[in-house]
Amino acid sequence: MARYTQAVCRLCRRETAASKTGEKIKLFLKGDRCLSKKCAVERRGTAPGQKTQNTKTRQKISEYGRQLREKQKMRRYYGVLETQFANYFHQAQRVKGKTGATFLQLLERRLDNVVYRLNLAASRAQARQLVTHRHFRLNGRLVNVPSIIVKAGDVLTIADGSKTSDLFVQAVEMAKNRRHPEWLEFSETDNSAKVLTLPSREQIDTPVDEQLIVEYYSR
Repeated sequence: MARYTQAVCRLCRRETAASKTGEKIKLFLKGDRCLSKKCAVERRGTAPGQKTQNTKTRQKISEYGRQLREKQKMRRYYGVLETQFANYFHQAQRVKGKTGATFLQLLERRLDNVVYRLNLAASRAQARQLVTHRHFRLNGRLVNVPSIIVKAGDVLTIADGSKTSDLFVQAVEMAKNRRHPEWLEFSETDNSAKVLTLPSREQIDTPVDEQLIVEYYSR
């Protein structure tokens, strides 16, 4: 399975440096570290690379540049590589309705993202690893494919052999104390989760402008 293996903090620094408003953009690729003073964006908000360290003027970005940066930002939020990301877009194009909202919905319905949204993992990267290592059951079956697209009515449970591990005991306690999206339901009695409905655009808090991405792929 292909995946990004380089330093991830530089990705947040790149998006922050490219921001037109100068706001700090955090992709939350390292979980709680991103909320601490150790966050690379807090310590050094410049773009990665030696040539950018002494740059005092912000270059004017073109319309294509805006589209590209928004596409890169969204792709990195969900931890998806370029080819798979483009495939999700083409799949969304074949569905009736707004392509951008459908595209974002597909990414949100990925199994690794669902585990992350339920607060059972500190980051999407950790959620992807937990799924790959067969720590979850989907509708009673062991799964190890993070890119599975969940459907309304699907039930997610922790595998029997993983329930008593320290990692999941702490994760379940975290899930009980943190808010999860309205389209997901978490049961504290048996530590299971259910997909109540497909997420609407209003229920997805990913800070991206999906219309720019539609324009990027429609060139």
